Amino acid sequence: MNDVELFTPPGFRHRLVGVGGIKLHAVVGGEGPPLLLIHGFPQTWYAWRKVMPLLAEHHTVVAFDLRGAGHSDCPQGGYDKASLAGDGHALMLALGLSRYAVCGHDIGAMVAYAQASIYRDHVSHLAVLDTPLQGWSRWEQLFADPKLWHWSFHKKADLPERLIYGREYDYISTFLFDRTFDHGAFDDASVNVFSRAWAQPGRTRGAMEWYRTFEKDRADALDWKRRLLTIPVLALGGDQRWGPDMVRMTEELASNVRGGSILDCNHWIAEERPAELCSVLLDLLAEGSDA
Repeated sequence: MNDVELFTPPGFRHRLVGVGGIKLHAVVGGEGPPLLLIHGFPQTWYAWRKVMPLLAEHHTVVAFDLRGAGHSDCPQGGYDKASLAGDGHALMLALGLSRYAVCGHDIGAMVAYAQASIYRDHVSHLAVLDTPLQGWSRWEQLFADPKLWHWSFHKKADLPERLIYGREYDYISTFLFDRTFDHGAFDDASVNVFSRAWAQPGRTRGAMEWYRTFEKDRADALDWKRRLLTIPVLALGGDQRWGPDMVRMTEELASNVRGGSILDCNHWIAEERPAELCSVLLDLLAEGSDA
């Protein structure tokens, strides 16, 4: 864990927490109402490094590696979004945080929505950042979008792991910069943190499994959609990617939605526009909730 600890935000500490027979790696700091941060592909908890100190001025912040990523365990199964949400919820309970907000980006946003839908008595606020959600009426049309070529590639059994092996830096750096408006958001050190994390045994397979469960995730999301979320929800994206669709999409799933686009931003909101993200996220968290 030395490489990651070198870049740990001040005031945060690393934890390995046992939940449901596996260990999850979390980075915890700050004081105040709890906030869980969930990363996406091809990242780890480190995706939140720029916003964690700002959020920790007002909240107890927990950023963790999903099952299959970083320093969390990567078992054979449990990669559907409901199971990943169960991991996140169990982590918060293990930390003594039974009522919390959750914010997710990319795959992490899918997990965050699942967590808010399943654990309605525990999740006070939800933020989903720059990704389509499986309950959206346009979901099945998205597989024709050439920008989402990786969805089908990652779902292919075994082959992605074989092709990416030994080329983690090349694959991840290209993946990041192809989806970046502000290319100063990533330096070589941060790309190396992600690529070294995914080069660990089993981690590439774990990430691919997040995509191989999409059919189950879609069925689950359509079931959750029957009962709209009533808590405050932020649906936010970069104006160069999903921002224009985020509110319209999320209004199909929740009744109290605000958000839209952050200007001059592509997919990696927390790294491209951390100050703007913190501002709107803190506004959301200041609002009372209706569980």
